Amino acid sequence: MTAPAPAPVSLFNTLTRRVEPLLPLAPPRVTLYTCGPTVWNYAHIGNFRTFLFEDLLRRWLEHAGYDVFHIMNLTDVDDRTIKAARQAGKRLVEHTAPFTKAFFEDRDYLRIKPAHVYTPATEYMPQMIALVSKLLERGVAYKGEDGSVYFAIAKFPTYGRLSQLDKREIKVGARVASDEYAKGDPSDFALWKKADAADEAVGAVWDAPFGRGRPGWHLECSAMSLAEIAKCCGVQTLDIHAGGIDLIFPHHENEIAQSEGATGQPFARHWVHGEFLNVRGTKMSKRHGNFLTARDLREQGVDAAAVRLLFFQTHYRAPVDFTDEALEGAKEGVRRLGEFHERLKREEGRGKGDGEIAELTKKFEDDVVTALNDDLNAPRAVAALFDFVRATNRELDNPKGGGGAAQALAAFERVTGADLLDILPSERAVAPALARWVEERVAARNQARKSKDFKAADAIRAELVARGVEIEDTPTGTKWRLG
Repeated sequence: MTAPAPAPVSLFNTLTRRVEPLLPLAPPRVTLYTCGPTVWNYAHIGNFRTFLFEDLLRRWLEHAGYDVFHIMNLTDVDDRTIKAARQAGKRLVEHTAPFTKAFFEDRDYLRIKPAHVYTPATEYMPQMIALVSKLLERGVAYKGEDGSVYFAIAKFPTYGRLSQLDKREIKVGARVASDEYAKGDPSDFALWKKADAADEAVGAVWDAPFGRGRPGWHLECSAMSLAEIAKCCGVQTLDIHAGGIDLIFPHHENEIAQSEGATGQPFARHWVHGEFLNVRGTKMSKRHGNFLTARDLREQGVDAAAVRLLFFQTHYRAPVDFTDEALEGAKEGVRRLGEFHERLKREEGRGKGDGEIAELTKKFEDDVVTALNDDLNAPRAVAALFDFVRATNRELDNPKGGGGAAQALAAFERVTGADLLDILPSERAVAPALARWVEERVAARNQARKSKDFKAADAIRAELVARGVEIEDTPTGTKWRLG
């Protein structure tokens, strides 16, 4: 695909409630911070819906010529991780390490580009302690009688502007120590929590000038993001902060208060939030008991391309209802894309590049650029993709059709491959256990054919077909893929 048109990338800014041109502080660099998983358990597909829209955002910005510096946090100390470690009878780091590893495996399965920096909260205690100290010095934080340190929201006049909180709801002088609290309880929130017996038992405690304890969840993202953008870019303001809509209040609201209370500078120029993934109309969550993990899909042999296509068919600011029917439809779409890709490769040398296909390719490129520049409108880009597939197939069916298959293949691969949507089918989604079984059966079939036991070979082929595996005997050996 050619470079995007001069029209700027525009995104909906939660702070202003309107679609605005992206104006980085120091173009072409874009600093991007995304709230990552809390590693007390496996991340579910609802979490990955957010991570996938952020992946597309980063890919498109990079394609548009921006130099993106992407930071993602890993929450490995908070109320939930401590509670889970205590219930498991483990030290905090012992409990969270396997779930951190699982997140990276799930990320790779879903073809999400790794962040440039991952920030485990437990590795940034000096930065968090320094931030609390600065807020105390500035008089916007105080130590409560319970020994914890709180942010005084009455000292931060613009508190509530991100979530458009009614100032009359703020409970002046009231305090909330929990990491997550009700929307109707905007009160002073904990920056640093005095250590208790549960914290000590799992090793979730650190010494600080204001008392032995641990950070509040909200503090962590502020300290880590400010530390990393200062190190990389010498700035105190993020270009983009992204996450799910459930983080707008209180998490992101509190991040703004802490960060700007310490630096006096805007914390983020652009706030981008994605909607929920629903199951039968209810938000997918562990609390509701309706969650599905990425590894569940991987073990079922679902190609990551189908998951990506399913999510990209809905705008990131609209909820997605996850159903078996929707997933099957996405699988079929990926299959069609794979067939079209193979056809383009076969037709690559046919004709010159100045025929109808070349014109269709140019329109396809322009339509995708226009769609993604407009608030990352992936559904419109996907629609343009399938329009292109249908029109180009018709042209390839025409014996007198013009050339341009080579240009079409290059553009198609950039959009559907690793550059942007990454929705071409591949064998990467095959569960390890299934892949081992297939390889064993293929080897057994090859041995049966070598022994001229064709009845056994046919029986093994039938076994493979029954599991959705297609095989092809070629001069270089037997190839297989999931159908």
